[in-house]
Amino acid sequence: STDLAHEFHSPISNLLMQAQVTLSRPRSVETYCEVLASSIEEYERLSRMISDMLLIALADEGQLMPHCERLDLSRLLGGLIEFHGLAAEEKGVSLSLEGEAVVMGDALMIRRAISNLLSNAIRHTPSGGAVSVKLRTQADGVVVDVVNTGETIPADRVPRLFDRFFRADASRTGEGRQSGLGLAIVKSIAEAHRGSVSAASEGGVTCFSLSLPA
Repeated sequence: STDLAHEFHSPISNLLMQAQVTLSRPRSVETYCEVLASSIEEYERLSRMISDMLLIALADEGQLMPHCERLDLSRLLGGLIEFHGLAAEEKGVSLSLEGEAVVMGDALMIRRAISNLLSNAIRHTPSGGAVSVKLRTQADGVVVDVVNTGETIPADRVPRLFDRFFRADASRTGEGRQSGLGLAIVKSIAEAHRGSVSAASEGGVTCFSLSLPA
C-alpha cells in the first residue's frame, strides 16, 4: 500500500496542480489543448500501472494461466529486436541475437516478458554499448539471456531487482516514466510457466536470465 501510494501520488498531484493552474484564469484554446495533451500522458501512465498491478495480482492468486503452444524463440526474438531497434539506434546501442530454441509457452506472455527485459537493457546501456540476447538449451528447458554493458549494479541490490517498484538507483528510473513493475511482471510470467528469472551484474556487464521448462 505504501508503494502504491508513493507511485500514484506524483502523477495525480501533477494532474491536479495542472488543472488548478489552468482554471485559475481564462486561457486560449491552444493552451487548453496543450494541457489536455499533457494530461493524457499521465492518464496513460496510470492506466499502464493499474494494468500491470492487476496482472501481478492475478499471478499472486495463481490465476495467471498461460495458453501454451509451441514457440520458436529465435523467430519471436527476431521480431522483438526489430521492434526495439529504433530505440536502440537512437541511443547508439547495438542489438544482437544468438542461438535457436523452441519452448512451450504463452506467446503473448513470453513476448511481454522478454520485451520488458530488452527495454530495460536498452534503457540502461550507455551510447556505444551493446545489448545481446542469447538462447541456451539445457536438459530441463531453455534459458534466454539478455546481456547489456553499462554500470554495474551493486551486489546487495541485485536480489531486489524483481521486487515491485524497486529501482536500483535514481539514475535507472528512466527519467521517472517507468512504473518500477517491469521486472516484477517478468518474474510473474516466468513463475506462471513454472520457470524462473535471475540477474547478475559484474565488471560492467549485467545479465538477466529467463529460464523456461521444456
